[in-house]
Amino acid sequence: MEKKYWVPALEKATRVIELIAAHPNQLKLIDLSRRLEINKSSMFSLLHTMEELRWVVKDKGDTYTLSSFFGQIGSTYFRQYDLTALFHQEAGAAKLRIGETIQLAKLEGDQVLYLAKEEVPSPVRLASDPGMKLPAHSTALGKALLAACADAELEALYPQEELAPCGTPYTIASRAELLRQLIRIREEGAAFDLQEAVVGFSCVAAPVFGVHGETLAAVSCSMPQHHWERKAELAEREIRLLAQQLSQGAQPQSGGRGSEAP
Repeated sequence: MEKKYWVPALEKATRVIELIAAHPNQLKLIDLSRRLEINKSSMFSLLHTMEELRWVVKDKGDTYTLSSFFGQIGSTYFRQYDLTALFHQEAGAAKLRIGETIQLAKLEGDQVLYLAKEEVPSPVRLASDPGMKLPAHSTALGKALLAACADAELEALYPQEELAPCGTPYTIASRAELLRQLIRIREEGAAFDLQEAVVGFSCVAAPVFGVHGETLAAVSCSMPQHHWERKAELAEREIRLLAQQLSQGAQPQSGGRGSEAP
C-alpha cells in the first residue's frame, strides 16, 4: 500500500477502535497499550482525544467501549442503501401522479451520479440512467446537492470563474452565477434546470436529508418543455413532498411525482 501521505496517528487510532469494538468494556489503557504495542503516553493521548471527540467512553472500571457516535455514523452509512429501496416504493406512485419520470441521485465531486429511476413510457427519453454522471452545475439535481456544500468546498470544486460548457446555451457559464443560484436554492429548498442539461427539457429537484440534517441525495422530475409549461407547479409541489417523505423514511403512501431528471 502506498504510504507516501500516510498519517500514523490515524492508523493507530483505527487499530485502537477495532480492538475496543472486539472487546467492549474489557480493556484498560495498559491492556490496549500492550496488545497494540503502543507506548502508554501515546495511548493516553489517543484515548483522551477519542473521548473528547465522543468516539469512545471510559466506564467506572477504566475500561473502554465505543460510543453512540459510531451507531450514528453506521446508521447514516446503511441509510444510503435503504434510500434506493425507499425511493422505488415512494416514487412508483409519484410518477403516476405527474405522468413523468422521477430520478434519485447523489453528488460525486462536481458530478451528479444517478442512483435510481422510476420511468413512465415516453417517445422521448433522456439518457440519464442509474450509474451515469452529468456535470452538477448543469442539472437541477446537481444544484440541489451543491447547495449543501460549504463555500470552501465549492471553491475547491470550481477553482475557475468560467464553468465547463455542457452543450446548451442555457447552462450556467460562471461560478459567480452558480453561487447566486445556490443562495436562492438554500433559501427556497428547490432547484431548477431550465433547458440547461438538455435543450427542450426542464426539471425541478429537491434535497433528501439524513437524520442529522445532512444532505444524502436529491430527487428530481424533468420533462419536455411543452409539458413543463403546464406541469411545472405540480412537479415542484410533488417533488418537494417526495423529498420530504424520503427524508423522513416514510412508508409508502399516496403522493408523489414524476418525470425524468437531468
